[in-house]
Amino acid sequence: MKVLIVSDTHGRHETLLRILNNETGYEMLIHCGDTEGGEGWIRQHAKCLSVPIVKGNNDFFGQLPHDLELDIAGHHAFITHGHRYGVSMGTERLEEEASSRKADLCFFGHTHRPVIEKTESGIWIVNPGSLSYPRQEGRDPTYVIMDVEEGKEPSFKLKKVMRPAGGYY
Repeated sequence: MKVLIVSDTHGRHETLLRILNNETGYEMLIHCGDTEGGEGWIRQHAKCLSVPIVKGNNDFFGQLPHDLELDIAGHHAFITHGHRYGVSMGTERLEEEASSRKADLCFFGHTHRPVIEKTESGIWIVNPGSLSYPRQEGRDPTYVIMDVEEGKEPSFKLKKVMRPAGGYY
């Protein structure tokens, strides 16, 4: 199963639209928050039926959940934006929460910096970065592709969105 993981689009859909037009074969799109009212647009343009989205710190008026738990190909996923778990200061509280929910996958956003790491406790901690306001070195928008099958270890690929001609997104 191919899963597209994005975050922090902040109501700007140009880069996400490029990804949705270029990526094929994904069965789920996970958005880790801060759509700023764009969840309807995202669900309309995603080329899959499953589009779980959580509420970010800038999603003031939506009815999105703060946290979600999903079973994905035999793995238990905990999805959150992360601001309620202090992710700007580190992922320790986030890992504790994922562990308490018996999750082996944890997806979050908020920091606008991509992370893919497996903790000592065996939990995959994944932040796809931001598609609209990246903060890591190079400032390229990023997202993650997860390939996962029942009974197998998931694999993750961090992908950068290349700047179009002219240098603007």
